[in-house]
Amino acid sequence: MAASSASSPSIFFIFVCILLILIVPVAPKNETDFKPMQELKKLKRIRSHLKKINKPPIKTIQSPDGDLIDCVLSHLQPAFDHPKLKGQKPLELPLERPKGHNSSDENIDTFQLWDCPKGTVPIRRTTEGDVLRASSLKRFGRKVIRRVRRDTASGGHEHAVAFVNGDQYYGAKASINVWTPAVTDPYEFSLSQLWVISGSFGNDLNTVEAGWQVSPELYGDGYPRFFTYWTTDAYQTTGCYNLLCSGFVQTNNRIAIGAAISPRSSYKSKQFDIAIMIWKDPKHGHWWLQFGSGLLIGYWPSFLFSHLQRHASMIQFGGEIVNSRSRGYHTSTQMGSGHFADEGFGKASYFRNLKVVDWDNSLLPLTNLHLLADHPNCYDIKAGKNNVWGDYIYYGGPGRNARCQ
Repeated sequence: MAASSASSPSIFFIFVCILLILIVPVAPKNETDFKPMQELKKLKRIRSHLKKINKPPIKTIQSPDGDLIDCVLSHLQPAFDHPKLKGQKPLELPLERPKGHNSSDENIDTFQLWDCPKGTVPIRRTTEGDVLRASSLKRFGRKVIRRVRRDTASGGHEHAVAFVNGDQYYGAKASINVWTPAVTDPYEFSLSQLWVISGSFGNDLNTVEAGWQVSPELYGDGYPRFFTYWTTDAYQTTGCYNLLCSGFVQTNNRIAIGAAISPRSSYKSKQFDIAIMIWKDPKHGHWWLQFGSGLLIGYWPSFLFSHLQRHASMIQFGGEIVNSRSRGYHTSTQMGSGHFADEGFGKASYFRNLKVVDWDNSLLPLTNLHLLADHPNCYDIKAGKNNVWGDYIYYGGPGRNARCQ
């Protein structure tokens, strides 16, 4: 009996040790590196940055999709943090639009309009969550460093685009079909846009860009959103999306750049598009952005640029996605509607009424249009022309499929 009772505590001790090993969680490797002081410093930097770009509003509006839209005095918007704009106010709207501009077939039904007071501009408020989703505070609000479109080695970026080059261009215009493509990785995006480009495809590349994009990293959701972009050094250290740095000057008090576009197109159902025009004002030389039927959104000051101070050397229309291959194979992120160009109207995404602005500030049809799909088994493109749509393209695709691995 004595031997039996003496062994009981040791058996019980062994049982407790085994139980503790089984139930005490082991911290994953990436959590063992958690450093509270570094995290606090990071949050402090983020909050300081948010204070810089989120200007004090005189009115705030809650959007149906969860955004906060701040009505900010126009001369206090982020653009006026730029040394060359400090103390100034937005320019008066240009009196002259490009000749040949016809807004009769355009509307602004596919957008959210805000009722900000006169003298203010609506700005989507940036949150801590928005910044924390970025790879770093330095890269927040910026595209990944890459080439725009020169060859197929585009660092994970894939395109289906139409472009013109070989001349001097002073703007462009198109109506862009709006869809909600699936983006299957949080660090990928899908966009459809117009590029105005100058410089070489090296470090001196200048662009101004506008269109719609689905970007879970930037916005935290899967809605298509109206966006702008600019760079003067091939996406390295200059430029940003929307109003996330000093650059683009907004003048419109009804449209928030970065807000969701609604309604959107549906497969074999009703189609919606947005008209976008970018052109260089002959009087002051700034690049203006127009949305829909004559609504001026604002301008990129010419002093931001080197080559674009004079003119553009290429205009590009189409789609772009990021293929991160995070699962070891091609992404299933969709471009456009997620369907190939051959499917046509109501199924494939389109750009219609493609035009460029010439030296005389006239809108002209395209000449010598080139097409490029750098991964045509994943996303493709085709062009056409008729009396109603003028020059047009269908483009896009599903990404990963039997021919796209």
